[in-house]
Amino acid sequence: MLGLGGAHIGASKLGEDEAIALMHEAIDGGLTFFDNCWDYNQGASEERMGKALKDGKRKHVFLMTKLDGRHADAANGQLEQSLRRLQTDVIDLVQVHEVIRMTDPERAFAAGGVIGALQAAKKAGKLRYIGFTGHKDPEIHLAMLEAARKAGFSFDTVQMPLNVFDAHYKSFEKNVLPVLEARGIGVLGMKSMGSGDILKSGVVQAEECLRYSLSLPTSVVITGIDSKEVLAQALRVARSFKPLSAEERSSLLTRTGPAAKDGKHELFKTAEKYDGTVKHPKWLEKAEI
Repeated sequence: MLGLGGAHIGASKLGEDEAIALMHEAIDGGLTFFDNCWDYNQGASEERMGKALKDGKRKHVFLMTKLDGRHADAANGQLEQSLRRLQTDVIDLVQVHEVIRMTDPERAFAAGGVIGALQAAKKAGKLRYIGFTGHKDPEIHLAMLEAARKAGFSFDTVQMPLNVFDAHYKSFEKNVLPVLEARGIGVLGMKSMGSGDILKSGVVQAEECLRYSLSLPTSVVITGIDSKEVLAQALRVARSFKPLSAEERSSLLTRTGPAAKDGKHELFKTAEKYDGTVKHPKWLEKAEI
């Protein structure tokens, strides 16, 4: 039900040994979905995760990473780097990262695009499943799903923000989640706390945020874990989890509505703070960071 976010595990506030120990503790605690991305922390996130999954740990984890490349050459180069860093022959799930532009679906499905490259890599045994991620606008997600339908392709997973503030503004929960349910596509929830921005609103607590996201029909909710304390909190919520009742959900949505209505605490939607490929457009074309 919970996944470990790759961005936080490679952050500079954590030493490498500390990060590896934290991942081992997470696995021992039963948290076995590991998220990552080719560009997280200039590759440090994947390198640390690869080291953590040695010596038999790999078999206990469903391993996911993401690629920025939109063309086959870029995607293939990034995939090879990810395989080396993660020290594995096969990645369970590879996703097209940051589908945040209305031009992304056409580029991804074009001849010589990333989707064709991922299909070939799957056939070659380098990955098992294919998905995409994005955090900007549900309409872009729907456009990506429509492009897949027209191409006769079905994504295995889709990753998107699912949190108590999302319900009030450009909502992935309202617009994309029902489509994924109807098509049997795996739902990967992220940004349950908006990388901490939602907590800064002062109207909701961390455990409430996690419980709200977990109460939605998700396959997994990916959460950032950068300390033993945060890991303990996540495990505590999971182990004692009970879905929100209708009354609890209504109360929480009423309380958060005023702060959430304009997206000012969901900066991944309303600003470029989390748009790595906007800051580094070369990642879409090249395999080098």
